[in-house]
Amino acid sequence: MDVQDTMASCRDAFAELASPACIQDPYPFMRWLREHDPVHRAASGLFLLSRHADIYWALKATGDAFRGPAPGELARYFPRAATSLSLSLLASTLAMKEPPTHTRLRRLISRDFTIGQIDKLRPTIARIVAARLDGMAPALERGEAVDLHQEFALALPMLVFGELFGMPREDMLGLVGGISAILEGLSPHASDPQLAAADAASARVQAYFGDLIQRKRIDSRHDIVSMLVGAHDDDADMLSDAELISMLWGMLLGGFATTAAAIGHAVLAMLAYPEQRHWLQGDAVGVKAFVEEALRYDAPAMFSSIPRIAQRDIEMGGVVIPKNADVRVLIAAGNRDPDAFADPDRFDPVRFCGTSPGMSIDGKIMLTFGHGIHFCLGAQLARVQLAESLPRIQARFPTLALAEQPTREPSAFLRTFRALPVRLHGQES
Repeated sequence: MDVQDTMASCRDAFAELASPACIQDPYPFMRWLREHDPVHRAASGLFLLSRHADIYWALKATGDAFRGPAPGELARYFPRAATSLSLSLLASTLAMKEPPTHTRLRRLISRDFTIGQIDKLRPTIARIVAARLDGMAPALERGEAVDLHQEFALALPMLVFGELFGMPREDMLGLVGGISAILEGLSPHASDPQLAAADAASARVQAYFGDLIQRKRIDSRHDIVSMLVGAHDDDADMLSDAELISMLWGMLLGGFATTAAAIGHAVLAMLAYPEQRHWLQGDAVGVKAFVEEALRYDAPAMFSSIPRIAQRDIEMGGVVIPKNADVRVLIAAGNRDPDAFADPDRFDPVRFCGTSPGMSIDGKIMLTFGHGIHFCLGAQLARVQLAESLPRIQARFPTLALAEQPTREPSAFLRTFRALPVRLHGQES
């Protein structure tokens, strides 16, 4: 793709991000957008921010300069919400709420979904990782190619969520097949057939979680759903079943497919930059640095799916964003902004060595999990899965290599894979 020729007349960045060229490599277009149209107005009227400083400010200013849509405005920002289950569920998620409702809901879920609770899952995650690698080993050792996306990257978060939610494996298998369809239906430019497919999948998820909540009331365990049901029954500030279902739906969507994509991209980084694998062979500080850089280098979610509504006219980069405009942020472009991360197209874990999670040695914030009051609740869970996976993959299969080029899903929103075939170098059949 000749970026300059193609982008000179770009009218809709969302449509361009869905083009075959951008599905394969969106970063040349994102570079053009940052340099030439950093406050982009799409054909639909949505604004898209692509510079790190603008994105960081917008995320931090949520609740001040920006807000989520009020219930009475849903028809304006989601014209199909009245007839779409997926959009109505999205509108009821924590990410769409503003204080004081957001504060209340986040308190109730954060009480149990803590870093400490997630760290307690480490032994379970390590056991699942080892079992998945054991399952892949015979075929790899015979010189065969294995699809790491299907056999590991998708399987791990599926099994981890099953443990977290207290769900049988077969139940998780029944739900996860529809997650990609739901995410595609939530894209700002989803077609009516895509939205219909998303609604069908959302109906299955909604019905299942409704039943799961009732089962956990009868047979409470130590999983997150049982804890949230406890908050429903015992907390003076009660949750409704609808709020519980919305939370679980949002957690499943926000943490499953994105974590699978992050695992795939982190493994690709291992294979593409073997000189950086030493970070995975030492202590937790090195593993953490590699994980953070992998999350920066290839953010799974390209842009925010949640509207942020301008509370007043806002001038950015010489462009006036009018009051009540719908603003989205291009997370992946911000993570590759040279004004935030020097030589941003270079994979370099040094950026995050010895720092707080998400912060570079230069004090810049990696945007993959957002920022501010809507910072991703599942960030620690994703980080733990990556940290428990990558060193074990490296130790178990030190000669792992691509068997052929990955096949990507044709998604503008979620940068992920259909297949990621790998084999052991020197053992080709």
